[in-house]
Amino acid sequence: MKSEPEMNRISRRNRTTDRFMTGIFYAVAGFILLLLLAFVGYTLYNGFAGFTPDMLSFTAEGVGNQLFNTVYLVILALLISVPAGILAGIYLSEYAQDTKMTRFIRICVETLSSLPSIVIGLFGYLVFILMTHARWNLLAGALAVSILCLPLITITTVDAFRALPAEYKEGSLALGATHWESIVHMLLPACIPRIMTGVILAAGRGFGEAAALLYTAGMSTDLNWSNWNLTSPTCPLNPMRPGETLALQIWASRTESIAANSTQIANLCSAILILMVLGFSILARALSRHLDKKATGTAQ
Repeated sequence: MKSEPEMNRISRRNRTTDRFMTGIFYAVAGFILLLLLAFVGYTLYNGFAGFTPDMLSFTAEGVGNQLFNTVYLVILALLISVPAGILAGIYLSEYAQDTKMTRFIRICVETLSSLPSIVIGLFGYLVFILMTHARWNLLAGALAVSILCLPLITITTVDAFRALPAEYKEGSLALGATHWESIVHMLLPACIPRIMTGVILAAGRGFGEAAALLYTAGMSTDLNWSNWNLTSPTCPLNPMRPGETLALQIWASRTESIAANSTQIANLCSAILILMVLGFSILARALSRHLDKKATGTAQ
């Protein structure tokens, strides 16, 4: 048995070590937060320092068309990747047996999420452009971005289902629900908040993607906002037309543009992208909380 003075000395040493490590963790977290705030503040300041309303116009001098293309492409990509990713996650977590093949598929999905976007872009160019004998178009870009988004949503869905207590499924099955009914009416609503995290990450990658779109969506935009014929190449809602996004506009403004305000346009696009990602995250979180309250019966 250790003596009381020795026990007190050990206790003081442990408390000192605990306070020291806690201070280090707080310092690291504070440094990362300050770095993030400095980066966001610097980008927003440079973006709006010389801002004029005509920079957001839907003309060749503004970035309104590129802003619309970015939102439209991300919506198309999410419409493709969210259902496919959720269904794939449900299969891997609820139906697939824990075999070597299943573990291999999971490793492949996780590997796909770490592939360089330029590789996905070249694949999209080969499959969605050359093999279909098509020109650059937004749908090809959305398909390429959906390949990047799919692993994030799939992995998040799998983790969300596996994190649920077993009582959720057992209680639903005990009440006479089938396996699929339990998934749709009990498990999936409970997983919505976690799945929305994957959707937010996927959307953030879609907003800022450039390399994959160079070979698929194209670098030109010619829109006629009075033309709503979906088969027309100038119709804003035509997914088969080329569409330059804000990320591509940044790249072009900093590397190819000879316009006098090219630097300001690139800075403005960067600021808009940050605000778009932030706004989408807030809206997605709000929707997630609303659905969670509705599913648990706590919504007012």
